[in-house]
Amino acid sequence: MERHYGMDWLRIGAFGLLIFYHIGMVFVTWGFHVKTADPADWVAVPMLLTNAWRLTLLFVVSGFASRAFFAKSGGIRGFLRNRNERLLLPLAFGIAVIVPPQSWVELVTQHGYTHGYPWFLTRDYFRFGTLDGVILPTWNHLWFVVYLWAYTLGLALLLSPKLPGAQALFDRVFGGIGVLWVPVAWLLVLRVALFPGVEETHDLVTDGVTHLQYFPAFLFGFGLAGSQPARAALARFWMPAAVLAVAAYAVVASVEIAYPGFAIPTRPIAHAFHIAREVQCWASIAALIGMAERFWNRDSSWRPMLTEAVFPFYLIHQTVIILVEYWLKPLAIGSVAEFAILAPATVAGCWAFYLIGRKIGWLRPLIGLRRNVRADAQPVAAGLQAV
Repeated sequence: MERHYGMDWLRIGAFGLLIFYHIGMVFVTWGFHVKTADPADWVAVPMLLTNAWRLTLLFVVSGFASRAFFAKSGGIRGFLRNRNERLLLPLAFGIAVIVPPQSWVELVTQHGYTHGYPWFLTRDYFRFGTLDGVILPTWNHLWFVVYLWAYTLGLALLLSPKLPGAQALFDRVFGGIGVLWVPVAWLLVLRVALFPGVEETHDLVTDGVTHLQYFPAFLFGFGLAGSQPARAALARFWMPAAVLAVAAYAVVASVEIAYPGFAIPTRPIAHAFHIAREVQCWASIAALIGMAERFWNRDSSWRPMLTEAVFPFYLIHQTVIILVEYWLKPLAIGSVAEFAILAPATVAGCWAFYLIGRKIGWLRPLIGLRRNVRADAQPVAAGLQAV
């Protein structure tokens, strides 16, 4: 496959937005592992700009990357071996080492837990049960890796029969305006008509409605990587998609401003909100992929390192956010000062984790990097890493 730099940049940008979204979770009124002393309703308005589409986009981009991995793997067995190593090792490391501080801070700040971290890690974290309603051990934000691995297994099953007409069918369906309206129609049927109000659980077994959204998105990305007609259609329709996305977000934001905290008083307004949210989801994704196809498909000296760094950043960012806010909150310096410290501290922590981790040979596979790469070597342009 010819390398698509635009999708690299889109993936880098999507994970960057995810990091700042999780910083925003500290300050919005929605539930999170640690909260500022005075969360504000208005923070939801900018967060809703990406809330509808950020995760669906990540699964689309991950499916696109999987096409390149599959092409280089020499078959399904090699593909699964590569994916198992690159996803399951970081997942296990994350659950055992990276995530525990998040659960400890949540218990201390929201449930009155009085033991220190060493006690928690050795006595309570690996209880394989719950403590004050908090599941221990847990994967927290690493649910994305769990789902990605499960979807990779599903993809492998679909690839086993080697259906010869699948790509041609994809090209016919998504090679024109269908690339906009077919996914929108599916989201509206799924989230508005069939399962309105069903929330994500991030529990692999009980999250069936979520799988019906994210797994097709992953498969779409896989098909898109092999479909010049679909990519051309997205490049052609990116402007109408962007206009539609902005209009839909305007509806979503207006409802949130009028009724903060999703306290929507009537069914018609709630219905309009949910329709607009699903339209915003796919229109935003279509516009972004179209822009990546049309404008961003070019290389830069920064791209190889950023491409490699994205997965380690993803693994560590939420733990950095939660620990830094845990240290900041007792200072009572106010939300603005907290944000001014928390944002750069999170970025610095992510860079430190990556730059140090890439130099330690045994640690590389545990943070999602390839094995057997010289510690002082420049990160290779090895395609879309890990996710």
